[in-house]
Amino acid sequence: MGLTRDSRHKRRLTGGRMPIHKKKRAYEKARPISNTHLTSDTRIRRIRVRGGSYKFRALRLQSGNFTWPSENITKKAKILNVVYNASNNDLVRTKTLVKNCIVVIDPTNFK
Repeated sequence: MGLTRDSRHKRRLTGGRMPIHKKKRAYEKARPISNTHLTSDTRIRRIRVRGGSYKFRALRLQSGNFTWPSENITKKAKILNVVYNASNNDLVRTKTLVKNCIVVIDPTNFK
C-alpha cells in the first residue's frame, strides 16, 4: 500500500462513502518516521524530495544545538540522556529523540 497524505479515503459529511476516482500521486507521498536514537555513532541519511532537493534524516545522533535563552547563548552540546517524554514512556526507555523530549546535555560548553 504505502503511506499517503491524501483525503480521498475519508467519508462525506453525511457519512457516505466517497468514490475514489484517481490513483495515488507522488506529491501525496508520506514517509515513515525516523525514530532518531541517542547513540555514540551518528547516522544521517539523505532523502531526495520533490523538486530534486535533499532533506537529511537523522537516524542516530549524539549531539545537538541547544539554546540558553536567559543568557542569549546557543552552542552545540553532547546529549547525555533522554530523561522524560510526555507522549510515551517507551521513547524514554529506548532513548528516542523527538520534539519536546527532555534531555540531559553536557554543560561544559555553557561555562
